[in-house]
Amino acid sequence: MMKYFFSFLIVLVVSGLSAQNLKNFSVPKGYTQIAEAKGDLDKDGKEEMVLVFDTHIKASDDRNLEGTPDYKRVFYILKNENDGLKVWKENSSILFSSGTGFYPSDNTLEVTIKNNSLHIGQTFFTNSRHTQKYKHTFRFQNGDFYLIGSHDHFEDTCDFSFTNEINFSTGKVIVDKHFSSCEDDAKIPQDFHKEFTHKLQNLIKMNDFKIGEHKFKIPGLKDDFVF
Repeated sequence: MMKYFFSFLIVLVVSGLSAQNLKNFSVPKGYTQIAEAKGDLDKDGKEEMVLVFDTHIKASDDRNLEGTPDYKRVFYILKNENDGLKVWKENSSILFSSGTGFYPSDNTLEVTIKNNSLHIGQTFFTNSRHTQKYKHTFRFQNGDFYLIGSHDHFEDTCDFSFTNEINFSTGKVIVDKHFSSCEDDAKIPQDFHKEFTHKLQNLIKMNDFKIGEHKFKIPGLKDDFVF
C-alpha cells in the first residue's frame, strides 16, 4: 500500500513542478479573440480553457473575392492556476488563416471540449460550389496531445459528397463517395463505400500535425487516404 501511495505522491509532485514551469498568459497585443472552449482535458477534475485568436500577422498578401486581409490564427490551451492562466500548449499549424477560401465571411470555426478531448471544426468554400469541412480530435495522453480522430467532408452543390473519416485509436476508416447531379439526363457515377482498419505505428502529436500532409493507401484503390 505504501508503494502505491509514494507512486501517487510522485505523480502529484511532478504535476506540480510542471505547472510551476508554465508561463503566464496574457493576450498578445493586436490579437482578436474569435473562439473559446472550456473543459477537463487531462482528467484532473479541473477545467482547462482554449482560446483562439486572429493574430496581426499576415498569412499572405493575396486578396480573396471579398478583398479582406488574411491573418494567421493561433490557439492556446490554458491551465487555470491560483495565480492566473498559464500557457499549457500553443498551436498555429492546425488552423487555417482568416482569409482562407472563396467567401471568408461565411467560414466557420468550432472549438469544443468533450469526453476529455479537444475537437476543432473548420468549414470554408474552396470555390462558389465546393464546401470543405474538417473536424479533428486531439487527446492528452503520454504527456502530450495526440491526433485521435479526423473527419474530412468535401461537397459540391450538385455533383458529389465525399467523406473520409478515421478513428486513430481503433484504426477504423470510412471512405464514402456519393454522386448526384442537378441535370436530369446526366450520367451519374456509382456510389462507393468502404470500411477497413488501418493502424498507425505511432500516433501523431498535435504540434507535428498539419492538415493534408499525411496519407496512406486505400486497399483496393489507387487513391490515397489523405488527412
